[in-house]
Amino acid sequence: MPRKPPEPLTSAPLAYENPAFLNSPDGRIIRILSEYSEPLARFRRERIRDTVVFFGSARFHALDEANQNLELLENTGSVQRAPAQEQPARPPDIEQGTASELSLRRAKAAVEMARYYEDARRLAFLLTQWSRTIKSRRHRFVVTSGGGPGIMEAANRGAYEAGGKTVGLNIRLPFEQYPNPYITPSLNFEFHYFFMRKYWFAYLAKALVVFPGGFGTLDEMFEILTLAQTRKLAKSMTVVLYGSSYWKEVINMDVLVDKGTISPRDLDLFKPADSPEQAFEILKEDLTLNHLQPESTAPEPESDEAPEIARTRR
Repeated sequence: MPRKPPEPLTSAPLAYENPAFLNSPDGRIIRILSEYSEPLARFRRERIRDTVVFFGSARFHALDEANQNLELLENTGSVQRAPAQEQPARPPDIEQGTASELSLRRAKAAVEMARYYEDARRLAFLLTQWSRTIKSRRHRFVVTSGGGPGIMEAANRGAYEAGGKTVGLNIRLPFEQYPNPYITPSLNFEFHYFFMRKYWFAYLAKALVVFPGGFGTLDEMFEILTLAQTRKLAKSMTVVLYGSSYWKEVINMDVLVDKGTISPRDLDLFKPADSPEQAFEILKEDLTLNHLQPESTAPEPESDEAPEIARTRR
């Protein structure tokens, strides 16, 4: 028996417009390349030459900056509050003697983190104020953060208040979270892949400021230090560890030297700072010495549209 004539077919979707393919395992390479090419195009369009990256805790969110009350967030970058038993003790609880030992420790830490928030904000302001005076056809040493709350918000906020552009490299997480409002809208990014986000942190950076933080902060800090230690970056990268009391308590670098796991000279890969003014002077001196002075005698680049390339050694 003859088959019925088939129904007319509609046009097949173009591969780059086919969501089933793009979101499949087979389309992963396209998604990865998109997280390289799209940010690169935007950095070119916004004329960003290089950056200074701020890292630090995202778990503390300012409730009232006037009295520096803080709340602890449920997870890194989350908009949800942590459980009540994990929150810093409030003054009434302390006065009534109902605060737990954990909440008392958190209350003490909250005051410390509030200071770091304001210090990051002040440092970003000073850095942006100075970088805007540099004569260049592209934006220099643009303050960049992970785009979330806490120290990241403080850095973007300080740059915003100084009238400069500021970058936020957010990551999509399996819980509700939003970019902070101080990021320049055209430089607000969201990544799916952590390794592509890390790539963009390192790619344009000429300096890194590491404020007190947790796993994410430690991860990013040690990755950059490892690249510098192994001489994989063909550029000078200044690393400032902000808050020496915190870092001495959290990491004993001298033990690593004593045990022979790092060289004594590896301690020169970073510089401590305890005030915004001290950190700013370190950044200004190193950025001028390593990047601005050499450029003053170098020939003009063929194109002023491309961002500065963070080359690796072959």
